[in-house]
Amino acid sequence: MNGFPLHPGKHALPAVPDPAEHAAYVRTTDPEADLSTFDGVVLLYQGRILEHALRTFRTHPRPGWVRGGLHLVEDQGRGFALCGGFGLGAPAAALVVEQLVALGTQRIITVGTAASLQHDLRPGALVVCTSALRDEGLSHHYLPPGRTASPSPALTRHLTEALAPFDAPVTCGSIWTTDAPYRETTTEVTRYGAEGILAADMEAAAVFAVGHCRTVAVSTVLAIADSLVDRPPRQHSPDTEHALHTALAAAAQALRTSTASPLPSANTRVELLVNRSRRAPL
Repeated sequence: MNGFPLHPGKHALPAVPDPAEHAAYVRTTDPEADLSTFDGVVLLYQGRILEHALRTFRTHPRPGWVRGGLHLVEDQGRGFALCGGFGLGAPAAALVVEQLVALGTQRIITVGTAASLQHDLRPGALVVCTSALRDEGLSHHYLPPGRTASPSPALTRHLTEALAPFDAPVTCGSIWTTDAPYRETTTEVTRYGAEGILAADMEAAAVFAVGHCRTVAVSTVLAIADSLVDRPPRQHSPDTEHALHTALAAAAQALRTSTASPLPSANTRVELLVNRSRRAPL
């Protein structure tokens, strides 16, 4: 029986397509497409948190830069970006991370939801991921065989510190990333829960793998939305919504504090891009 991926050792082989091709293509219509001077990017999986972000921050959309929606943000004299609307799951997240990195970003924090594997981890709690079980397919194309993928320790520390002032329960630990949310079995939930795995998501292992491969800092914070051990009827939780808002605010702060030195040109660059977009929209 063949292992996965089918071609052994492919993580070490050069690929035919290069994300730099995407960046070069974007710059044929917008030469200013560049994220290198911004503090980083916050990836948002759920549409409702993106809508909240667009109401909260002064944003400037940059259509066509990446798959989904990219919005440049001015916040406290600094610049970062929001990205959402690109879909769910490991392939969708990894694709947009590749495109963001090709455009120059060096820091990415993902904000999403997860299902609890622990009885005491309820909707509205936040999980800062310290590692992710690689039970999806994509990470195995980027990394050598292994059970887990890990985020940037430094960016994860900044994220944890940024969450500290908020009135929200935060737990740091490992999660389980799977491609098959409707195939999470009792056997797996029991096993991983007993190992201390906190929650299940669909993207973290993949974005960690891409971050490692491309040598950029990636970190993840997840709001608990439901449970795989105490399975209630599906319902909207205001606590989860509040947790997502908190995670977004902390992610923006973490990007600011993790930047090694001030970016005096960030605000100027945002204004340049805004003015240019008024003259020649994509």
